Amino acid sequence: MTQPKKLFIKTYGCQMNVYDSERMAESLGGQGYVTTDRADDADMILLNTCHIREKAAEKVYSELGRLKPLKDARPDLKIGVAGCVAQAEGEEIMRRQPAVDLVVGPQSYHRLPEMEAKVQSGQSALDTDFPAEDKFDHLKGRPKMKRAPAAFLTVQEGCDKFCAFCVVPYTRGAEVSRPAEKVLEEARDLVERGVREVTLLGQNVNAYHGGMTLAGLIRALAKVDGLERIRYTTSHPNDMGDDLIAAHGEVPELMPYLHLPVQSGSDHILKRMNRSHTAESYLKLLERIREARPDIVLSGDFIVGFPEESDADFEATMELVRQVRYGYAYSFKYSTRPGTPAAERPLVDAAVADDRLQRLQGLITQHQREIQQSMVGREVSVLVEKKGRLPGQMLGKSEYLHAVHIENCTAQIGDIQHVRVTEAKTNSLAAVLV
Repeated sequence: MTQPKKLFIKTYGCQMNVYDSERMAESLGGQGYVTTDRADDADMILLNTCHIREKAAEKVYSELGRLKPLKDARPDLKIGVAGCVAQAEGEEIMRRQPAVDLVVGPQSYHRLPEMEAKVQSGQSALDTDFPAEDKFDHLKGRPKMKRAPAAFLTVQEGCDKFCAFCVVPYTRGAEVSRPAEKVLEEARDLVERGVREVTLLGQNVNAYHGGMTLAGLIRALAKVDGLERIRYTTSHPNDMGDDLIAAHGEVPELMPYLHLPVQSGSDHILKRMNRSHTAESYLKLLERIREARPDIVLSGDFIVGFPEESDADFEATMELVRQVRYGYAYSFKYSTRPGTPAAERPLVDAAVADDRLQRLQGLITQHQREIQQSMVGREVSVLVEKKGRLPGQMLGKSEYLHAVHIENCTAQIGDIQHVRVTEAKTNSLAAVLV
Protein backbone atom coordinates (compact mmCIF):
# COMPACT_ATOMS: atom_id res chain seq x y z
CA MET A 1 0.00 0.00 0.00
CA THR A 2 1.42 3.39 -1.00
CA GLN A 3 2.34 5.62 1.94
CA PRO A 4 0.64 9.05 1.83
CA LYS A 5 2.86 12.01 1.11
CA LYS A 6 3.06 14.67 3.82
CA LEU A 7 2.29 18.35 3.29
CA PHE A 8 3.38 21.15 5.63
CA ILE A 9 1.79 24.57 5.12
CA LYS A 10 2.96 27.66 6.97
CA THR A 11 0.35 30.41 6.79
CA TYR A 12 1.14 34.09 7.14
CA GLY A 13 -1.20 37.04 7.52
CA CYS A 14 -4.92 37.38 7.12
CA GLN A 15 -7.91 35.11 7.66
CA MET A 16 -8.27 34.71 3.91
CA ASN A 17 -4.85 33.07 3.83
CA VAL A 18 -6.02 30.64 6.51
CA TYR A 19 -8.99 29.77 4.28
CA ASP A 20 -6.74 29.52 1.21
CA SER A 21 -4.35 27.18 3.05
CA GLU A 22 -7.24 24.86 3.89
CA ARG A 23 -8.30 24.77 0.27
CA MET A 24 -4.74 24.17 -0.94
CA ALA A 25 -4.42 21.23 1.45
CA GLU A 26 -7.71 19.82 0.16
CA SER A 27 -6.61 20.31 -3.44
CA LEU A 28 -3.36 18.43 -2.84
CA GLY A 29 -5.22 15.80 -0.84
CA GLY A 30 -6.38 14.47 -4.19
CA GLN A 31 -2.71 13.93 -5.07
CA GLY A 32 -2.20 11.72 -2.03
CA TYR A 33 -1.04 14.32 0.49
CA VAL A 34 -1.95 14.46 4.16
CA THR A 35 -1.06 17.44 6.33
CA THR A 36 1.67 17.40 8.96
CA ASP A 37 2.64 20.02 11.56
CA ARG A 38 6.37 19.35 11.12
CA ALA A 39 8.37 20.85 8.26
CA ASP A 40 11.18 18.33 8.77
CA ASP A 41 8.69 15.49 8.25
CA ALA A 42 7.18 16.82 5.03
CA ASP A 43 7.44 15.76 1.41
CA MET A 44 6.23 19.20 0.34
CA ILE A 45 6.45 22.53 2.17
CA LEU A 46 4.22 25.44 1.14
CA LEU A 47 4.65 28.97 2.49
CA ASN A 48 1.34 30.79 2.06
CA THR A 49 2.52 34.37 2.24
CA CYS A 50 1.12 37.82 3.01
CA HIS A 51 2.43 41.10 1.58
CA ILE A 52 0.76 43.47 4.07
CA ARG A 53 3.33 43.50 6.86
CA GLU A 54 6.63 45.35 6.79
CA LYS A 55 9.44 43.72 4.80
CA ALA A 56 7.14 40.81 3.99
CA ALA A 57 9.19 39.58 1.03
CA GLU A 58 12.47 39.63 2.95
CA LYS A 59 10.89 37.60 5.75
CA VAL A 60 9.85 34.99 3.21
CA TYR A 61 13.38 34.83 1.79
CA SER A 62 14.73 34.41 5.32
CA GLU A 63 12.33 31.53 5.92
CA LEU A 64 13.39 29.94 2.64
CA GLY A 65 17.00 30.21 3.76
CA ARG A 66 16.12 28.31 6.93
CA LEU A 67 14.43 25.60 4.87
CA LYS A 68 17.30 25.15 2.43
CA PRO A 69 19.24 22.71 4.68
CA LEU A 70 16.17 20.42 4.67
CA LYS A 71 16.26 20.45 0.87
CA ASP A 72 20.01 19.83 0.84
CA ALA A 73 19.54 16.80 3.10
CA ARG A 74 16.53 15.50 1.16
CA PRO A 75 16.66 16.56 -2.51
CA ASP A 76 13.24 14.99 -3.15
CA LEU A 77 11.62 17.54 -0.79
CA LYS A 78 9.52 20.03 -2.74
CA ILE A 79 9.27 23.64 -1.57
CA GLY A 80 6.61 26.07 -2.80
CA VAL A 81 5.68 29.69 -2.19
CA ALA A 82 2.04 30.74 -2.48
CA GLY A 83 0.02 33.84 -1.68
CA CYS A 84 0.57 37.54 -2.15
CA VAL A 85 4.38 37.61 -1.94
CA ALA A 86 4.41 34.90 -4.61
CA GLN A 87 2.18 37.08 -6.76
CA ALA A 88 4.33 40.17 -6.24
CA GLU A 89 7.75 38.53 -6.61
CA GLY A 90 7.02 35.83 -9.19
CA GLU A 91 10.07 34.24 -10.76
CA GLU A 92 12.36 36.46 -8.68
CA ILE A 93 11.72 33.99 -5.83
CA MET A 94 13.19 31.12 -7.84
CA ARG A 95 16.10 33.26 -8.96
CA ARG A 96 17.01 34.29 -5.42
CA GLN A 97 16.33 30.89 -3.86
CA PRO A 98 16.85 27.96 -6.28
CA ALA A 99 15.59 25.54 -3.61
CA VAL A 100 12.05 26.67 -4.50
CA ASP A 101 10.26 24.34 -6.91
CA LEU A 102 6.87 26.02 -7.15
CA VAL A 103 5.49 29.57 -7.04
CA VAL A 104 1.73 30.12 -7.21
CA GLY A 105 -0.34 33.28 -6.79
CA PRO A 106 -3.55 33.48 -4.75
CA GLN A 107 -5.79 33.35 -7.83
CA SER A 108 -4.16 30.23 -9.28
CA TYR A 109 -3.91 27.74 -6.43
CA HIS A 110 -6.67 25.60 -7.94
CA ARG A 111 -3.96 24.58 -10.43
CA LEU A 112 -1.77 23.12 -7.67
CA PRO A 113 -2.36 19.46 -8.65
CA GLU A 114 -1.03 20.09 -12.17
CA MET A 115 1.85 22.14 -10.78
CA GLU A 116 2.69 19.42 -8.25
CA ALA A 117 2.81 16.81 -11.02
CA LYS A 118 5.16 19.06 -12.93
CA VAL A 119 7.61 19.48 -10.04
CA GLN A 120 7.52 15.75 -9.36
CA SER A 121 8.79 15.26 -12.92
CA GLY A 122 11.80 17.42 -12.11
CA GLN A 123 10.58 20.73 -13.54
CA SER A 124 9.85 23.99 -11.75
CA ALA A 125 6.35 25.46 -11.82
CA LEU A 126 5.33 29.13 -11.82
CA ASP A 127 1.77 30.47 -12.06
CA THR A 128 0.96 34.04 -11.06
CA ASP A 129 -1.77 34.63 -13.63
CA PHE A 130 -5.19 36.10 -12.94
CA PRO A 131 -7.06 33.31 -14.75
CA ALA A 132 -10.42 33.92 -16.34
CA GLU A 133 -11.93 30.80 -14.81
CA ASP A 134 -13.31 30.82 -11.26
CA LYS A 135 -10.84 28.96 -9.06
CA PHE A 136 -13.63 27.93 -6.67
CA ASP A 137 -15.39 26.05 -9.47
CA HIS A 138 -12.22 24.05 -10.07
CA LEU A 139 -11.53 23.13 -6.45
CA LYS A 140 -12.73 19.76 -5.32
CA GLY A 141 -15.36 19.68 -2.61
CA ARG A 142 -14.11 19.67 0.94
CA PRO A 143 -13.63 16.19 2.43
CA LYS A 144 -16.52 15.29 4.71
CA MET A 145 -14.47 15.46 7.88
CA LYS A 146 -15.53 16.97 11.19
CA ARG A 147 -14.75 20.68 11.45
CA ALA A 148 -14.21 23.14 14.27
CA PRO A 149 -17.44 25.00 15.15
CA ALA A 150 -16.23 28.30 13.65
CA ALA A 151 -14.97 28.56 10.07
CA PHE A 152 -13.90 31.12 7.47
CA LEU A 153 -15.74 31.33 4.17
CA THR A 154 -14.34 33.44 1.33
CA VAL A 155 -17.07 35.24 -0.61
CA GLN A 156 -15.16 38.05 -2.33
CA GLU A 157 -11.57 38.72 -3.40
CA GLY A 158 -9.61 41.66 -4.71
CA CYS A 159 -10.14 45.38 -4.38
CA ASP A 160 -10.83 48.30 -6.73
CA LYS A 161 -10.17 51.06 -4.18
CA PHE A 162 -6.42 51.52 -4.79
CA CYS A 163 -5.55 53.03 -1.43
CA ALA A 164 -2.15 54.67 -1.80
CA PHE A 165 -0.48 52.36 0.75
CA CYS A 166 -1.97 49.02 -0.29
CA VAL A 167 -0.72 46.21 -2.52
CA VAL A 168 -3.96 44.21 -2.56
CA PRO A 169 -5.18 45.41 -6.00
CA TYR A 170 -1.84 44.30 -7.45
CA THR A 171 -1.56 40.93 -5.67
CA ARG A 172 -5.24 39.87 -5.43
CA GLY A 173 -6.54 41.70 -8.49
CA ALA A 174 -9.87 43.40 -9.18
CA GLU A 175 -12.96 42.78 -7.06
CA VAL A 176 -14.57 39.43 -7.79
CA SER A 177 -17.54 37.97 -5.91
CA ARG A 178 -18.52 34.32 -5.71
CA PRO A 179 -22.10 33.52 -6.79
CA ALA A 180 -24.43 33.50 -3.81
CA GLU A 181 -25.61 29.94 -4.46
CA LYS A 182 -22.01 28.70 -4.37
CA VAL A 183 -21.49 30.42 -1.03
CA LEU A 184 -24.72 28.97 0.36
CA GLU A 185 -23.74 25.51 -0.88
CA GLU A 186 -20.41 25.71 0.89
CA ALA A 187 -22.05 27.04 4.05
CA ARG A 188 -24.49 24.11 4.12
CA ASP A 189 -21.57 21.74 3.64
CA LEU A 190 -19.73 23.32 6.57
CA VAL A 191 -22.80 23.04 8.80
CA GLU A 192 -23.08 19.34 7.95
CA ARG A 193 -19.61 18.88 9.40
CA GLY A 194 -20.20 20.70 12.67
CA VAL A 195 -19.71 24.39 11.85
CA ARG A 196 -22.10 26.74 13.67
CA GLU A 197 -20.43 30.08 12.90
CA VAL A 198 -19.00 31.43 9.65
CA THR A 199 -16.96 34.55 9.05
CA LEU A 200 -17.46 35.80 5.50
CA LEU A 201 -14.15 36.94 4.07
CA GLY A 202 -13.19 39.46 1.43
CA GLN A 203 -10.56 42.11 0.91
CA ASN A 204 -13.55 44.44 0.52
CA VAL A 205 -16.32 42.14 1.62
CA ASN A 206 -19.13 44.67 1.83
CA ALA A 207 -18.67 45.36 -1.89
CA TYR A 208 -19.98 41.81 -2.45
CA HIS A 209 -22.12 41.53 -5.60
CA GLY A 210 -22.58 37.83 -6.26
CA GLY A 211 -26.16 38.19 -7.48
CA MET A 212 -27.18 40.05 -4.34
CA THR A 213 -25.65 42.45 -1.85
CA LEU A 214 -23.78 41.33 1.24
CA ALA A 215 -26.88 42.09 3.28
CA GLY A 216 -28.93 39.82 1.02
CA LEU A 217 -26.34 37.08 1.34
CA ILE A 218 -26.37 37.40 5.13
CA ARG A 219 -30.16 37.13 5.20
CA ALA A 220 -29.99 34.02 2.99
CA LEU A 221 -27.31 32.44 5.17
CA ALA A 222 -29.39 33.14 8.27
CA LYS A 223 -31.97 30.71 6.86
CA VAL A 224 -29.44 27.84 6.65
CA ASP A 225 -30.59 25.35 9.27
CA GLY A 226 -27.90 24.89 11.93
CA LEU A 227 -25.92 28.03 11.10
CA GLU A 228 -26.24 30.05 14.28
CA ARG A 229 -23.76 32.89 13.84
CA ILE A 230 -22.53 35.08 10.97
CA ARG A 231 -19.67 37.60 10.88
CA TYR A 232 -17.87 39.37 8.03
CA THR A 233 -14.55 41.12 7.44
CA THR A 234 -12.96 43.34 6.08
CA SER A 235 -15.13 46.27 5.00
CA HIS A 236 -14.72 49.73 3.48
CA PRO A 237 -16.78 52.64 4.83
CA ASN A 238 -17.89 53.65 1.33
CA ASP A 239 -19.60 50.28 0.76
CA MET A 240 -21.62 50.22 4.00
CA GLY A 241 -25.06 50.34 2.38
CA ASP A 242 -28.38 51.03 4.05
CA ASP A 243 -29.45 47.39 3.74
CA LEU A 244 -26.29 46.17 5.48
CA ILE A 245 -26.74 48.65 8.32
CA ALA A 246 -30.35 47.50 8.68
CA ALA A 247 -29.25 43.85 8.76
CA HIS A 248 -27.23 44.53 11.91
CA GLY A 249 -30.46 45.40 13.68
CA GLU A 250 -32.75 42.87 12.01
CA VAL A 251 -30.80 39.60 11.61
CA PRO A 252 -30.22 37.89 14.98
CA GLU A 253 -27.63 35.56 13.46
CA LEU A 254 -25.43 38.55 12.48
CA MET A 255 -23.17 39.07 15.46
CA PRO A 256 -22.87 42.53 17.11
CA TYR A 257 -19.28 43.06 16.01
CA LEU A 258 -18.02 45.10 13.06
CA HIS A 259 -14.49 45.61 11.73
CA LEU A 260 -14.59 48.87 9.77
CA PRO A 261 -11.12 50.33 9.10
CA VAL A 262 -10.72 54.11 8.97
CA GLN A 263 -6.86 54.28 8.81
CA SER A 264 -6.62 57.94 9.95
CA GLY A 265 -8.69 60.64 11.60
CA SER A 266 -7.20 63.39 9.45
CA ASP A 267 -9.04 64.40 6.29
CA HIS A 268 -5.75 65.57 4.76
CA ILE A 269 -4.14 62.16 5.29
CA LEU A 270 -7.27 60.29 4.22
CA LYS A 271 -7.20 62.19 0.94
CA ARG A 272 -3.51 61.43 0.46
CA MET A 273 -4.32 57.77 1.20
CA ASN A 274 -7.05 57.84 -1.47
CA ARG A 275 -9.56 56.59 1.08
CA SER A 276 -12.54 58.48 -0.47
CA HIS A 277 -14.19 59.20 2.88
CA THR A 278 -13.72 61.80 5.59
CA ALA A 279 -13.47 61.50 9.35
CA GLU A 280 -16.88 63.16 9.66
CA SER A 281 -18.57 60.81 7.16
CA TYR A 282 -17.04 57.83 8.98
CA LEU A 283 -18.29 59.03 12.38
CA LYS A 284 -21.78 59.69 11.00
CA LEU A 285 -21.78 56.19 9.52
CA LEU A 286 -20.92 54.72 12.92
CA GLU A 287 -23.79 56.69 14.47
CA ARG A 288 -26.21 55.03 12.05
CA ILE A 289 -24.76 51.59 12.73
CA ARG A 290 -25.05 52.11 16.48
CA GLU A 291 -28.63 53.27 16.05
CA ALA A 292 -29.36 49.96 14.30
CA ARG A 293 -27.46 47.88 16.87
CA PRO A 294 -26.70 49.88 20.05
CA ASP A 295 -24.58 47.16 21.67
CA ILE A 296 -22.29 46.63 18.67
CA VAL A 297 -18.54 46.38 19.37
CA LEU A 298 -16.43 48.18 16.79
CA SER A 299 -13.00 47.34 15.47
CA GLY A 300 -10.70 49.37 13.23
CA ASP A 301 -7.33 49.68 11.49
CA PHE A 302 -4.91 52.60 11.78
CA ILE A 303 -1.71 53.60 10.03
CA VAL A 304 0.46 56.19 11.78
CA GLY A 305 3.44 57.98 10.30
CA PHE A 306 1.95 58.02 6.80
CA PRO A 307 3.93 60.38 4.52
CA GLU A 308 3.15 64.04 5.33
CA GLU A 309 1.39 63.19 8.62
CA SER A 310 1.84 66.19 10.93
CA ASP A 311 1.32 66.42 14.68
CA ALA A 312 -2.11 67.93 13.97
CA ASP A 313 -2.98 65.05 11.63
CA PHE A 314 -2.00 62.54 14.29
CA GLU A 315 -3.99 64.38 16.95
CA ALA A 316 -7.04 64.15 14.68
CA THR A 317 -6.61 60.37 14.70
CA MET A 318 -6.38 60.34 18.49
CA GLU A 319 -9.54 62.45 18.72
CA LEU A 320 -11.43 60.08 16.43
CA VAL A 321 -10.38 57.12 18.60
CA ARG A 322 -11.57 58.98 21.71
CA GLN A 323 -14.96 59.50 20.09
CA VAL A 324 -15.41 55.96 18.77
CA ARG A 325 -13.93 53.93 21.66
CA TYR A 326 -13.00 50.75 19.79
CA GLY A 327 -13.38 47.37 21.41
CA TYR A 328 -10.56 46.11 19.19
CA ALA A 329 -8.16 47.86 16.83
CA TYR A 330 -5.07 47.09 14.80
CA SER A 331 -2.49 49.85 14.44
CA PHE A 332 0.74 49.94 12.49
CA LYS A 333 3.55 52.28 11.61
CA TYR A 334 3.54 53.05 7.91
CA SER A 335 6.04 51.08 5.87
CA THR A 336 6.63 51.37 2.13
CA ARG A 337 5.12 48.85 -0.28
CA PRO A 338 7.02 48.93 -3.60
CA GLY A 339 4.79 49.77 -6.54
CA THR A 340 2.15 51.61 -4.53
CA PRO A 341 1.50 55.35 -5.04
CA ALA A 342 2.80 56.28 -1.58
CA ALA A 343 6.07 54.41 -2.05
CA GLU A 344 7.95 57.39 -3.46
CA ARG A 345 6.84 59.92 -0.85
CA PRO A 346 9.22 61.09 1.92
CA LEU A 347 8.83 59.22 5.18
CA VAL A 348 7.99 60.66 8.57
CA ASP A 349 10.93 60.51 10.98
CA ALA A 350 11.07 56.96 12.40
CA ALA A 351 11.34 58.11 16.03
CA VAL A 352 8.31 60.37 15.59
CA ALA A 353 6.30 57.55 14.00
CA ASP A 354 7.33 55.16 16.80
CA ASP A 355 6.19 57.64 19.45
CA ARG A 356 2.86 58.18 17.72
CA LEU A 357 2.25 54.45 17.45
CA GLN A 358 2.94 53.93 21.15
CA ARG A 359 0.57 56.74 22.11
CA LEU A 360 -2.18 55.46 19.83
CA GLN A 361 -1.84 51.89 21.03
CA GLY A 362 -1.91 53.06 24.63
CA LEU A 363 -5.23 54.86 24.07
CA ILE A 364 -6.73 51.90 22.18
CA THR A 365 -5.65 49.48 24.92
CA GLN A 366 -7.24 51.72 27.57
CA HIS A 367 -10.56 51.63 25.72
CA GLN A 368 -10.36 47.89 25.10
CA ARG A 369 -9.86 47.21 28.80
CA GLU A 370 -12.67 49.55 29.80
CA ILE A 371 -15.05 47.85 27.38
CA GLN A 372 -14.01 44.41 28.65
CA GLN A 373 -14.48 45.57 32.23
CA SER A 374 -17.98 46.80 31.34
CA MET A 375 -18.87 43.21 30.42
CA VAL A 376 -18.51 42.03 34.04
CA GLY A 377 -21.93 41.06 35.37
CA ARG A 378 -23.47 40.85 31.89
CA GLU A 379 -24.89 37.68 30.38
CA VAL A 380 -23.54 36.64 26.98
CA SER A 381 -23.69 33.63 24.67
CA VAL A 382 -20.50 31.69 24.04
CA LEU A 383 -19.79 29.28 21.19
CA VAL A 384 -17.60 26.64 22.83
CA GLU A 385 -14.54 25.98 20.64
CA LYS A 386 -12.07 24.03 22.77
CA LYS A 387 -11.03 22.91 26.22
CA GLY A 388 -9.36 25.41 28.51
CA ARG A 389 -6.07 24.87 30.31
CA LEU A 390 -7.70 24.24 33.69
CA PRO A 391 -9.81 21.20 34.67
CA GLY A 392 -13.47 21.71 33.86
CA GLN A 393 -12.76 24.86 31.85
CA MET A 394 -13.98 25.45 28.29
CA LEU A 395 -13.02 28.28 25.96
CA GLY A 396 -15.03 30.03 23.27
CA LYS A 397 -16.07 33.35 21.78
CA SER A 398 -18.94 35.59 22.80
CA GLU A 399 -21.16 37.28 20.27
CA TYR A 400 -18.89 40.33 20.71
CA LEU A 401 -15.82 38.25 19.77
CA HIS A 402 -14.40 38.31 23.28
CA ALA A 403 -12.52 35.16 24.28
CA VAL A 404 -14.38 33.68 27.24
CA HIS A 405 -13.22 31.02 29.72
CA ILE A 406 -16.20 29.17 31.21
CA GLU A 407 -15.53 27.57 34.58
CA ASN A 408 -17.02 24.20 35.67
CA CYS A 409 -18.44 23.66 32.19
CA THR A 410 -19.58 20.26 30.92
CA ALA A 411 -20.59 21.56 27.48
CA GLN A 412 -19.37 19.93 24.30
CA ILE A 413 -17.35 21.66 21.62
CA GLY A 414 -19.86 23.32 19.28
CA ASP A 415 -22.44 24.03 21.98
CA ILE A 416 -23.64 27.59 22.55
CA GLN A 417 -23.75 28.36 26.26
CA HIS A 418 -25.48 31.19 28.11
CA VAL A 419 -23.04 32.55 30.71
CA ARG A 420 -22.53 35.43 33.13
CA VAL A 421 -19.20 37.27 33.00
CA THR A 422 -17.44 37.30 36.37
CA GLU A 423 -14.04 38.82 35.58
CA ALA A 424 -12.26 40.82 32.88
CA LYS A 425 -8.71 39.64 32.29
CA THR A 426 -6.05 41.18 30.05
CA ASN A 427 -7.14 39.46 26.85
CA SER A 428 -10.19 37.46 27.83
CA LEU A 429 -13.21 37.20 30.09
CA ALA A 430 -14.01 34.64 32.81
CA ALA A 431 -17.59 33.42 33.14
CA VAL A 432 -19.87 30.90 34.78
CA LEU A 433 -22.91 29.11 33.40
CA VAL A 434 -26.25 30.79 34.03
